[in-house]
Amino acid sequence: MSNKEGCGVLKKCKHDFKSSQWKDDKGSNIDSSSPVIIAFKSFQQELDARHDKYERLVKLGRDTTIESKRTIFILHRVISEPNKDEVLKEAKKKLDSIREKIRQMAKELLGEDMYQYHRAFTSGLQEYVEAVTFQHFIKNRTLLSLHDINKGLIFENMESTTNIDSLGQEEREANALSLQITSVDYLLGVADLTGELMRLCISSVGNGDIDTPFQLTQFLREIFDGFAYIGNTGPYEISRKLYALKQSLSKVENACYTLKVRGSEIPKHMLADLFVSKCELLEHDEGLS
Repeated sequence: MSNKEGCGVLKKCKHDFKSSQWKDDKGSNIDSSSPVIIAFKSFQQELDARHDKYERLVKLGRDTTIESKRTIFILHRVISEPNKDEVLKEAKKKLDSIREKIRQMAKELLGEDMYQYHRAFTSGLQEYVEAVTFQHFIKNRTLLSLHDINKGLIFENMESTTNIDSLGQEEREANALSLQITSVDYLLGVADLTGELMRLCISSVGNGDIDTPFQLTQFLREIFDGFAYIGNTGPYEISRKLYALKQSLSKVENACYTLKVRGSEIPKHMLADLFVSKCELLEHDEGLS
C-alpha cells in the first residue's frame, strides 16, 4: 500500500470514528433505560456522596484538632493564673464546643461503617483525647478512662421523632447518636498527653510548685509501664510514640533529681531555666546517639 492510499484509509477511519461518537443526552443513541447505564449512574451518585461526606468529615476533624489545641493552651494557664476555677470553666466551654463537632461527625456517620472514614478524623479524635485527659488530670490527678470519654460522646438524636423519655436505657442508647473513640486513638492521645504533662512540670517549678513534678513522675512511670507492656505488639504508631513518651519521662525525672539534690542551692525563679537548658542538652545528646 502506498503512502497516499494509507493516508486515505486513516482519514476514513477518523471520519467513521467521529460519526460513531456519543452525542449529548438530547440526541444520544444510548438507551438511558439500559440496566448497565442505570447501574453506572447509581455508582456515580454513590461515589460522589461518599467523597462529599469524606471531605465534610475531614473539615470537622481539622476543626476538632484546632479547638483541642486551643483548649490545651488554656489549660496550661492554670499554673500562672491565680483563679484556677475560671480557667477550668473556660476549658470546659471549649470542650463542649468540641463535642458539638463530634456530634456532627456522628450524624454524618449514622448508618455508615465508621472505619471507611476513620482516616478523615482520627487525628482530631486523638487531639480531643489529649485535651480531655489533660483537663481531667489537672482536676483529679488521675487518668480518664476510655469508657468515661465515650460516655460523654453519646448525643440525643434531634431528628428522631421518638420520645426519648419514654424509652428504656438500651432503647435510648440505640436511638442516640454516638461516635465511639477506638482503643488506638485513645492510646495515641494518652501518649501525646505525656508531652503536655512534661511542660506542666517545667511551668510548675517556675511558679514555685515543688510537689507537682514528683506527682507527675509517678504518673508518667505508670503510663510508660503500660505502653512498654504493649511493646511492639500494638500498631506502629504506638511503638513510635513510645520513644517520645520515654523522652518526656526522662525530662521530668531529671527535674525531680535537680529539685531533690540541688533545690536548696538554686533560687526557685532560676530552676525552670535550668530545667529547660538541661532538656535541650538531653535532646541534643539523644539526637547524636
